[in-house]
Amino acid sequence: MTRRSEDCRPGFRANLRLARDFWPGRIAKPQQITLRSLSKLYGISIANGDLQLLDGRWYVTHAGLLRIAQRERCHAIRTSLQKDVSDPIAGRWVFKATVYKTSSSRGFVGYGDADPSNISPVVRGAEMRMAETRAVDRALRKAYGIGLCSVEELGAYSVPPAPVATPPRPNGSNGSTNGHPRLRDQLCLLIRKYELDPTQVKRYAADFCGTEVLRDAGRDLVESFIVTLAEQAASDREALICKLNGYRNVQAVNS
Repeated sequence: MTRRSEDCRPGFRANLRLARDFWPGRIAKPQQITLRSLSKLYGISIANGDLQLLDGRWYVTHAGLLRIAQRERCHAIRTSLQKDVSDPIAGRWVFKATVYKTSSSRGFVGYGDADPSNISPVVRGAEMRMAETRAVDRALRKAYGIGLCSVEELGAYSVPPAPVATPPRPNGSNGSTNGHPRLRDQLCLLIRKYELDPTQVKRYAADFCGTEVLRDAGRDLVESFIVTLAEQAASDREALICKLNGYRNVQAVNS
């Protein structure tokens, strides 16, 4: 893109305001500098779920990469299963993705793999789709010169946190103290990925955890809810939407 920095400043300011709302106290000067550059170069929008801040670093999302490709008038994206290195019995899948920026482009190639050992329990059972998504992400990043790793490729997000010795936490704490994504971040990713109503999801979560206020729910319960929500969304999103609609008129629950 060849826009002047002045043209992108309103986008940066909007992104910075949202970033401070989503990740309070975590937007230091280095993150602001990177965010300004991303806003200028790629027209990235936090409001659209194009970025995530995890462990002090920005990561682009699959949806964000697709929006960049659309703005740049990407000609085509083709994917193919690599049968010779995939193992359906073990749940291991490998995909090749090729991005064609123009009709005459030779194509930019990316590979993605997924198996039960390198994905989160949140997306367990969707190894094939995750492998294809990772391949597309890598091909798009090559095609458009995007140096950021994508959330879907991120090992820290894809692999469950290893047990560590930590001081006792209050029952309602659902943050992260070991550098892994907070439960709130994981839930936000699911809401954006499946285009769910945040308020309805929040009320469903409180009901699932058996608490009047969601912040009073224990971490284990919240983790269990996230896994359940991901499974329901992946297997039958329409049924999940119907279920969530049942919480439309329920009294609001504070998170």
